[in-house]
Amino acid sequence: MKRALPFNEQVDVSSDESSSSDEYDHKAESEQMNNNITGDEVVDELVSEETILRKARMYQEYMKMVPMPTKTGCLIPYTSWRGLAESIKMQYGQPLHYLTNLCMKQWDQMRHGAENEDEQLDMLIHPTKAESIIWRMEEVNRRTASPVYFARLWLADPMYHAYIDAIFPKLQDPPK
Repeated sequence: MKRALPFNEQVDVSSDESSSSDEYDHKAESEQMNNNITGDEVVDELVSEETILRKARMYQEYMKMVPMPTKTGCLIPYTSWRGLAESIKMQYGQPLHYLTNLCMKQWDQMRHGAENEDEQLDMLIHPTKAESIIWRMEEVNRRTASPVYFARLWLADPMYHAYIDAIFPKLQDPPK
């Protein structure tokens, strides 16, 4: 059994069909696999990568179907990006994309050590502008994000599900 390459490794593909490819040394392959990983781990890894990628594709398709709110711009007070994101989710009753949630966490982390770290965020950035930023980012993530990209992130972080919202709005036209 061959081990699948991780997402980030490149494969050299040659169109030359030489006889040397037919004489591949299976003994060397099995010895290398035995030194690195057991057969059960290979199967688990393959299933895991395939499963995560399939979940990422399904997730992205679902997020594309969730309609963006047509009326936004409430004045939501907030002290952090994650706090604003949570308020937006409650206000509009819909999830935010995994990548949007991850960005909100990173933006909050970026404030640590800043000269204005102790100031309320809604005093630095107007709430309407901040909400608009989130919805624009959300639109980009829903429409253009690659499931392969965030599947890689999910594989690297076993706690990825913490950034996937458990809000499932009723869709107008569910897929058939």
